[in-house]
Amino acid sequence: MRIISILDTTICDYNLGNQIIMESVYKILDELFPDAFIFKLQYGEKFGKLSLNYIRKSDFTFFGGTNSLSSQMNKYSQMGFRFSDLIFVKNKLILLGVGWWQYQKKTNLYTRIFLKNLLREDIFHSVRDSYSKKMLNSIGINNVINTSCPTTWCLTPEHCQKIPTKKSENVIITITDYNFQYESEKKLIETIFPYYKKVFFWLQGVGDLKLINSLEDIIKKHKDKFYIIPPKLKEYDNILKNEDIDYIGTRLHAGIRALQFGKRTLIVEIDNRAKEISKDINLPTINRGNIDSLMKFITDGFKIDIKIPEININKWKSQFK
Repeated sequence: MRIISILDTTICDYNLGNQIIMESVYKILDELFPDAFIFKLQYGEKFGKLSLNYIRKSDFTFFGGTNSLSSQMNKYSQMGFRFSDLIFVKNKLILLGVGWWQYQKKTNLYTRIFLKNLLREDIFHSVRDSYSKKMLNSIGINNVINTSCPTTWCLTPEHCQKIPTKKSENVIITITDYNFQYESEKKLIETIFPYYKKVFFWLQGVGDLKLINSLEDIIKKHKDKFYIIPPKLKEYDNILKNEDIDYIGTRLHAGIRALQFGKRTLIVEIDNRAKEISKDINLPTINRGNIDSLMKFITDGFKIDIKIPEININKWKSQFK
């Protein structure tokens, strides 16, 4: 029986987008290893002896789907490993759709040594975009495949053909608590409200409600069509399942979730994640503040034409069969 450890990004994290990511990660790993024994480990805090021992005993240790790589991992890292942990976890970690945190300069010496010793040498790593692959290649880590984010793997041509091209009756909006630009988001929301019967806001992050409340003038003006969805993934899924609804927002994985449910979707780029994935697979995105493209999405026909890298995905999967 194989033993697998998974660094689970839903543990000690308040961003519900990680629940969307990890659901896809577990689905993929369950498909590849139906009889494996799986340990769930936190990812953001320092690892203790028990966690390190689980990893040491595991046949495979996976880290799925978040933007935890950076050029200065001694200063910024969404990964709980310390340099001293390499004694226990040298060449143990396998990336599954992981990405690079923001656009950055060359990696420093610490990062190069750390990642080259932490990541498995005999396994292809899966990254979420070409930029992340380029950054790893630049430090001599070449066993890397761009598979896009695991959450997109189900967005096949057959799936996308079923997504409506015309405006829905209602819309669901998200904003992002850690990257909020008041004037841009205000203009976005002011533009959206008149075109939809009901306007839902989903709270994906712990600070999102405070930001929505800062737009009180817009909310009061349209209070009869304004609805808040509680910060639970099942509540968001329920709206997607039961409403005739579009998605427009700055939350990348809330948008991908809407696509998974077959909903017409437009993701507003606020950092490198949506921008880079869109370059690779034609994810439906617009630049922040691009009201003309927003209006075109709302009023004109809009076809979702995502092109997932199926050859790369199958290549990555095949090494475990």
